[in-house]
Amino acid sequence: MQDDINAFVDGPRAEIKGSGEGPLKGLSFVAKDLFDVDGYPTAGGNPDWASDNPIPSKNAWAVQTLLDAGADLIGKVITDEFSYGILGENAFYGTPLNSAAPDRVPGGSSSGTAAAVGAKICDFGIGTDTGGSVRVPASFCGLYGIRPTHGRLDLSGMMPQAPTSDTTGWLAHAPDTFCAVSGVMLGEQIPLPKLDRLVVAVDAFGFANTDVSKALEPLVETLARMANEVVEDVMAPAGISTWGRAQRILQPAEAWDTFKDWVNRCNPRVSFNVARGLLIGSMVTDADKQWAAMIRREARARLRYLLPPGSALVMPTTPCPAPKKNLPLDQQNEVRELILGLAGLGGLCGLPQVNVPGALVDGIPVGLSILTGPNEDSTAVALASELGASLS
Repeated sequence: MQDDINAFVDGPRAEIKGSGEGPLKGLSFVAKDLFDVDGYPTAGGNPDWASDNPIPSKNAWAVQTLLDAGADLIGKVITDEFSYGILGENAFYGTPLNSAAPDRVPGGSSSGTAAAVGAKICDFGIGTDTGGSVRVPASFCGLYGIRPTHGRLDLSGMMPQAPTSDTTGWLAHAPDTFCAVSGVMLGEQIPLPKLDRLVVAVDAFGFANTDVSKALEPLVETLARMANEVVEDVMAPAGISTWGRAQRILQPAEAWDTFKDWVNRCNPRVSFNVARGLLIGSMVTDADKQWAAMIRREARARLRYLLPPGSALVMPTTPCPAPKKNLPLDQQNEVRELILGLAGLGGLCGLPQVNVPGALVDGIPVGLSILTGPNEDSTAVALASELGASLS
C-alpha cells in the first residue's frame, strides 16, 4: 500500500486480519502509534522511545477488541510525540495530509489516524484523546470522532500521557461505521436517538470565531428539532479561559510525572515544543495543582447540573478551522492556546463528547460537539449519527 499522505509509521506495516466474524467484518482500521500491536514497536512518535522499550508481545485492549469484532488492522500511524500536541505536525516524521484541506494541518495528536480515515484508506481508526487529540483532528478533517467518558474503557496497551485525562477514541468518515464501531468499543447496542433537552452553550459559541459559530447554526437547528426543549445557557460561569487554564496546569504536570524517569535516564531527542511542555510541567507548583483540581471539581459539578439523563449540550469542537501548516513557533503558540481553550474542557470534565462534521468555513471543515452526561456515550453517538444521516 502506497503512503501518499504520510500517515503510516516507518518500517514493516502492522497488518493483522480480524476474526472473520462479527459486527465489523469487512471493515479496516488503523491504530495510532501509542497502541501496542503484537510484534511491532510502539514508538509514540519519537525516535528514541521504541529503542528504549521492548517490542510488545500483546495487542492493546482496543486493538484486540476491534480484531475480535472482525475488523482488519492495516497499519500503525503517525502521532504527535507522546500525544503531546494539538496541530498534528511531528518534527521527526512530518505532517500527515489533511485531505479536506491539503494546505492545513490535520490536527493532533491523532494526526495519522485522521489522515488515513479522511483519505478513505481505511474505514475508521483509533486514537487517543487527553486534551483534544481525537476531537480536534475530527473537526479539522471533517470526520466523526469521540472522546468517551473518562475511565470507561480499558486502556491497557495504550501509552499514557496524563492518566486523569487519557482516553481511547475513534474516528470514522461515515455515520453508520461510526455507530457500529462505537457499539463494539462501548460494549452495548447504540439506542435510537432520543433527546429531552438540548443545551446550547452560548459562551462556547461566543468564544469561537464568528464565522465558525455561524457555519454551525444549521447543525444546531437540525439537532434542536430532535429535542423536546431547547435552552441557552452558560457552560463555564468561571470563564472558559479559567477552565482551560486549569487543564493546562493538570495535564503538563501529569505528563512530566509520566515521562520524567525516562527523560532523566536517557536524555532523549524531543522536539522544542514537547521539551518546553515537559519543562513547564516540571515547574508546576503544588499550589497551582490544588487550584486546578478545585476548578476541575467545579467544572464537573456544573456539567452534571446541566446534563441530567436525557440531556445533551452542543458547542463548537474547535474555535477555528485548521490552521495552515508550518506556522512560525510564536504563531503556533497563539493558535494552540486558542484551540485548547475549547478542546481542553474534555479532559477537565471527563464527559463523552462526539464531533459531528457537516459545516464549512471557506471550504474548510469545522465540527459541532455533542456532550452528554457520564456514561451516556451511546446517547451522544446516537444523536451524532442521526444528525449526520440527516445532513447527507
